[in-house]
Amino acid sequence: MGRVSGPSDLLAAYDEQLRGQAESDSAVETDYDGPLVRVHYHHRGFIGYRSLEGLSDRQLDALIDRQITHFAERGQAFEWKTRGHDWPSDLPERLRAHGFEPEPRETVLIGVAARMAVDPIVPDDVTVRSVRADEDMRRIAAMESSVWDEDWGWLADELIGLIAGGHTEVLVAESMDQVVSAGWIVYKPGTDFAGIWGGSTLRAWRGRGIYRALVARRAQLAVGHGYRFLQVDASDDSRPILQRLGFVAVTTTTPYVWTPPAS
Repeated sequence: MGRVSGPSDLLAAYDEQLRGQAESDSAVETDYDGPLVRVHYHHRGFIGYRSLEGLSDRQLDALIDRQITHFAERGQAFEWKTRGHDWPSDLPERLRAHGFEPEPRETVLIGVAARMAVDPIVPDDVTVRSVRADEDMRRIAAMESSVWDEDWGWLADELIGLIAGGHTEVLVAESMDQVVSAGWIVYKPGTDFAGIWGGSTLRAWRGRGIYRALVARRAQLAVGHGYRFLQVDASDDSRPILQRLGFVAVTTTTPYVWTPPAS
């Protein structure tokens, strides 16, 4: 990729390099239906695509119906990941009409990894380290369950699978053997990008620079592996922090989730 001059160039690179087939994962069962990639994660399925342009209204509705049938047969909820700049503009309304419910909108942010690859600064009683053991993934899931006050046990199996795939590294921030925060980085071979995910922090530990430290360490890892950019889907809470670090907003993303009806 050549010189990037602004958000429009970053958005073009995001669409070209991180969408469609790039949203598949060799560590997770994946298949395709026309322009769509379907990924079958442990907790729910996922639908991604690069573009839906060229489909008629009838073809698009039929495509949506086929995904509902596919996941209903598996008894699995699934997420259709939309972006704010996508065609057609009425896609959210179409998904709602098919029974999908939106989750909170997030902002797609992209940053230059080298600008953020600084030495992490954490409180004296906190250590940041890479982890690979299954038990550590279960500790992370327990921390996330506490943060969100719901069962995130599925996350342990998902992270174990991603690590086995060879393109994910997981970091924890710990104090006295307690996981207080965690984040992971997913490398996208053949692209300029690595994605950063997670970052949830126990309430008592927020506001102490731990989230920023996890970003900095993952930026160091990205640079060390030859990746130019970091990409993150940011909540309204994390977006201001990341923008102060130099991330640029390029679009928005809203997950639309279809859930099988109760028996």
